[in-house]
Amino acid sequence: MIDTLTGQIVTRRDDYVVLQVGGVGLRVYVPTSAYSALEGRGQTVTLYTYLLVREDALTLYGFVDQDERALFEMLLTVSGIGPRLALAIVGTLTLNQLSSAVASEQPELLTRVPGVGKKLAQKLIFELKDKLAVDLATGIAPVSETDTDVIAALTALGYSVVEAQAALQSIPRDAPDDVQERVRLALDYFA
Repeated sequence: MIDTLTGQIVTRRDDYVVLQVGGVGLRVYVPTSAYSALEGRGQTVTLYTYLLVREDALTLYGFVDQDERALFEMLLTVSGIGPRLALAIVGTLTLNQLSSAVASEQPELLTRVPGVGKKLAQKLIFELKDKLAVDLATGIAPVSETDTDVIAALTALGYSVVEAQAALQSIPRDAPDDVQERVRLALDYFA
């Protein structure tokens, strides 16, 4: 098993980077959430990796932290979830966001991940409920219906789910529970 790779970025594409490690260029598929940490050519980075061995290929997946890799590995245990879809989920949702969606049984949050439909979202919730150690007392609050509407409005405006959730978290706790007001406050995050 290849646990970590440290090397210089030679190429950065939409879904992978090529790392120069000891004279060898290795293609490592990364989630979209990793792009901010992988600035560009020549940068030296360390990625936590997962090596997928198939009959016809050896494929490396890389993550900026161990939690993302653990989440990826957990998602691969769900039947019907392959590495590409697991990577899309990791790139769109944080562990806390996924835990919250599973704990509060909100498949609509999961359907915002490209490639995840309603049936698959419900299956994910069912299969991950026991695998995720979700404790709402630790501060992971379920997303309210109003906040779900705010995320939907922001994604309709062209923001990614990750950007919408970051904007949602920037809204003051004492803000009114009105969708329009919360969208306005969330848009201030992008100003």
